[in-house]
Amino acid sequence: MPSILITGANRGLGLTFVKQYAAHGWRIFACCRDPEDAGALNAVAGAAGDTVSVHALDITDGASVAALADELSGQSIDVLLNNAGAYLDKGVAFGAADFAAWEQTFRINTLGPMRMAEAFVGHVARSERKQIVCISSKMGSQADNTSGGAYAYRASKAALNAVVRSLTADLKDQGITAVVFHPGWVATDMGGDTAPVTPAASVHGLREAIEGLSPADSGRFLNYDGSEIPW
Repeated sequence: MPSILITGANRGLGLTFVKQYAAHGWRIFACCRDPEDAGALNAVAGAAGDTVSVHALDITDGASVAALADELSGQSIDVLLNNAGAYLDKGVAFGAADFAAWEQTFRINTLGPMRMAEAFVGHVARSERKQIVCISSKMGSQADNTSGGAYAYRASKAALNAVVRSLTADLKDQGITAVVFHPGWVATDMGGDTAPVTPAASVHGLREAIEGLSPADSGRFLNYDGSEIPW
């Protein structure tokens, strides 16, 4: 049974990932900051039985990340899915930057996935698939930025992309594949109700793309349909 650890699993894309992977028989470690307040996630876990477990995790807190890594010591994780993210400067114009929000955005979107990679590299390395997947955004693409704005969010995702390119080089000898994905503009709390892609469609495409990854794909920036995104 393949295994996956999913951050930000209590809502949006994360919850949809849990539902779809559970339906396909995966062992899922579903993580969120407050499991007691994750009713929808707990319902999925309850229905799935032993294949889905819910874990407390704050990716901005090194002690929290280390505690979970210790809890799962010896466990192999085929896919480490860094899904949790935040868009805290939506609609904030140039000249009104909130630098505290910038710092929190980087803690979540960039430092969080890096903490997870360092803490769980051993779990991934002992698995069969050996994949680290990070949910980024086309808004982190330098080539695609023609509209400006969203300074903190864009910068944090561009930095995440750089992290994954470095992971590609540094983890190659362990056979680990590291990839970043753009999930599309998805109708979640972050994407808004008018977004054209449903969470179900996004996650379906992402799962198919993840399933098709090989070591040769390490370091790539891909759309949820598997097509290339410019850096």
